[in-house]
Amino acid sequence: MAVTASLVKELRERTGSGMMECKRALVECDGDIEAAVELMRKSGAAKADKKAGRVAADGAVMVCVEGNTAVILEINSETDFVAKDNNFQAFADGVVKVILNNKPESVEAIGGLSIKDSQTVEEARQVLISKVGENIQIRRFEIIESAQGVASYSHGSRIGVLVESDAEAEMARDIAMHIAAVNPQYVDESTVPAEFVEKEKGILIAQAQDSGKPAEIIEKMIQGRLNKFLAEVTLLGQPFVKDQDQTVGQLLSNAGSSITRFVRYEVGEGIEKKVEDFAAEVASQLKA
Repeated sequence: MAVTASLVKELRERTGSGMMECKRALVECDGDIEAAVELMRKSGAAKADKKAGRVAADGAVMVCVEGNTAVILEINSETDFVAKDNNFQAFADGVVKVILNNKPESVEAIGGLSIKDSQTVEEARQVLISKVGENIQIRRFEIIESAQGVASYSHGSRIGVLVESDAEAEMARDIAMHIAAVNPQYVDESTVPAEFVEKEKGILIAQAQDSGKPAEIIEKMIQGRLNKFLAEVTLLGQPFVKDQDQTVGQLLSNAGSSITRFVRYEVGEGIEKKVEDFAAEVASQLKA
């Protein structure tokens, strides 16, 4: 069968791949478009497998709120350049909506869900890898369903925040912005794990004992420093970014409001990214 321009166009629309790649697949399959689709899917899977071991520490954080249900998602790429690519952004936007509509229980469960037409998320991921030439990974997500309401804030596509709160919309969004900027670890002192407090207390005791002060003074020093530390790591104890004269806790109390929980994602946090020293690499190769 002859490979016509209309066949190439149809295959390109179905797979999202480049024109020349579509043409090569059609030539190899003697113009059979269904066989060409299958071939390109296999090719995409092979390319995805080859890139799977490469560190993907860049990417985007997406947030999506619909009524009282919200989703926050991190999808990783290898470089910031690809993270800004329209194809990557469209895929990330599609995945966050798939999660909102289907509410999967794990990252692994997302791959088999339909993202468009008859294409699954995993198939779309493989096509994207083939197109952009980088490892693409769906790293993590969280769903909040709340009768109170959920506010969100995005700092570009690098940081995303969801806040479950009964505060009025503008205040809740301002607090989400505060969380993005200051990065508290817990809501309040009651949510701080006991082992976390004990570990910090041990550090403070070791520091205070070197001061040579009496035991009763050391005890007061430790308690004062521990209180300060807890205020720094808890949302309600932190000075509010838009009004440093009051804490977030005071702001909420004055408004008769509260916060149940929050989720903050930042692209690549916790991923160890290898830093390449290309100058040293070239120098070592020249010496060899």
